[in-house]
Order: sequence, then C-alpha cells, then structure tokens
Amino acid sequence: MKIALDAVGGDHGLAPNIDGAVQAANAFGVAPVLVGPAAEIEAELSKRGVAGDSRFEIVDAPDAVGMDEEPAAACRQKPRASIMVAAELVKTGRAAGFVSAGNSGAAMVAALWHLKRIPGILRPAIVAPIPTARGATLLLDAGANVDCKPWHLVQFAMMGEILCRALYGVPEPTVGILTIGEEDGKGNDLVKEAVPHLKTSGLNFIGSIEGRDVPAGKADVVVCDGFVGNVLIKTMEGTAAAVVGLLKAELTAKWKYKLPALALRGPFARVKRRMSYDEYGGAPLVGVGGVAVVCHGSSNARAVAHGLRAAAKAAGSGMIEALREAAARDEMTQPARV
Repeated sequence: MKIALDAVGGDHGLAPNIDGAVQAANAFGVAPVLVGPAAEIEAELSKRGVAGDSRFEIVDAPDAVGMDEEPAAACRQKPRASIMVAAELVKTGRAAGFVSAGNSGAAMVAALWHLKRIPGILRPAIVAPIPTARGATLLLDAGANVDCKPWHLVQFAMMGEILCRALYGVPEPTVGILTIGEEDGKGNDLVKEAVPHLKTSGLNFIGSIEGRDVPAGKADVVVCDGFVGNVLIKTMEGTAAAVVGLLKAELTAKWKYKLPALALRGPFARVKRRMSYDEYGGAPLVGVGGVAVVCHGSSNARAVAHGLRAAAKAAGSGMIEALREAAARDEMTQPARV
C-alpha cells in the first residue's frame, strides 16, 4: 500500500523520516512515497543502500512549511510545500493516505484543502491513541479544535466510536467525557451541556471520567476539547519519560541493584514498549475525506515507521467509508440541531 510521507516534516528533518520509511517498508510492507526535495531524498536513500529500490517513490516538493509558520498563510503561499503535495497525492489516488511529523496545523489545512470535510462532519478532529493498561484508548480532540461547542463533543464521540470499531475491532466501544469529577454536574459549561446529549446519543456512554481514569483504560473513547486533550497527552508523555528515567537512574545507582536490574531488563523493555507512543506512531485526523496521520514533531524513526503503518491500517480498515455512511444516514449531523 502506497502511503505519502512528508519527508522533511518534523523537528529533525530528513534523517528520521527516511529511516522510518525504510523501517516501514522492511517491517510492515508499506510502500512509502517520499515527498520533499528530490535530490536530497535520493542522497539519503543512497546512504542507506536503497537508492533505486522500487518500494520507494520520490515526488519532488521544493518548499516546506516550518514548525513556527502560521499554517493557513504558509499553505496558501507555498502550494508546492511537501505537506500540501502529500495531501494532494491522496486526493488524486496516487497514495492511500499521508503522514506528516511537521506543522500539525498545516497538516489540518492541507487535508481540508485537498481532501475536504466529509459532508455532515462539523469539525475534523485529531484522534490520539493513548497506551493504557487495557490496550489503547482513543482521545479526541487532541489539538485541532481549541474552542468547542457541546455538539462538537457529541460528534467527536460518534467518530471515535466508528474508529474504535474499524481500527481495533471493539464491538461496543465505551465512551466517556473528560472532566474534573465522576459525578454529573461537575465541570465547565461545555461539559455540563454536552453530557445530556451524550446520554441520549445512542452511544455506549459511561459518563464523566477524570484524568487518572484515562491511563487505566476506563473508556475506549474519551472526548474533550482540543486544548484539554493536547495538555493531557503531552503531560502523559512527559510523565512516562520521567518515570522511565528515574527508574533507570535508581536501578543503576548502586552496584547491588545492577544484577537484579539486568535480570529484569526483558520485562522492563516490554512494559516500556507497550506504553510507548512510538508504537502508535501518530494520530489520525478524522472527518476529512481521506487518511491523514499527524505525528509528533519530535518523532524518531520508529515513530515515523509506525505512523506509516497506522496510515496503511486506517486506509484498509474502511473507516472513511464508515464515516461517510454514518453522515449520509444523518447520524453524524444530529448534533448540529442540538
């Protein structure tokens, strides 16, 4: 399956993107379409001994949207930027999806520009798969919509349920709303107004959940506005990294700990891998008419590889068709009339 990759997107430029593309091709059978300055990409492939390999297609894109640029203005001024060209490849059918670790706002603009919103979808949302004790919880929105209305959260829940079925095979996904207490009536006006509509939405809504319930996997889908969602996932990322670092420091602080630590390397490595965001690679942008996966700006090669894998899985899951069908049946447009 061909997946377009914004090869210059992210904080670290070409190297981790090219390494990730090679890993994805070798481990997951993805055929990456590398979008960016062709000569530089060709040179990077040569360094890795895969220049001329038919699995890697190069599409020249001379411009790039910087991480610090205003997304809409930059995309208008640079229609041949790598992120814009990657989205265009999905539009024209040359790729089944696109992946970028670049400017997330530009990824949203590029997707809306070329793939358009699915009719009936009020606002696209970023869906972050969060590693939990039970597997993965889908959090949306993770940063695309800072300010939301109650009906946006209801529609996020509906989209999250469809994705949970399509991507993870959960037959009856549970849905929770993130707030400051489990009791009804706790939270800001947005939460208080959204809860009654979630209760009557036909979803498997289990009520309000707190931040500590998310890593425990209490709900399969968790909804909130993009400001809260982005703060939550970045706090969890930082906490996980800090805990791993502290544990490593403690286990190597004294010689008497080193032998037991050596015996436990396997279990620790498995837990670290299971809880790592690199395993999930990126966050799908849902509500647009094609597969788009947004990766963290600091993504390493492993994260990029898994982002490509996630895009290929999404493209083959039927999630876009399921979203279109739900919108066409008027299920997704109900919140607009609330």
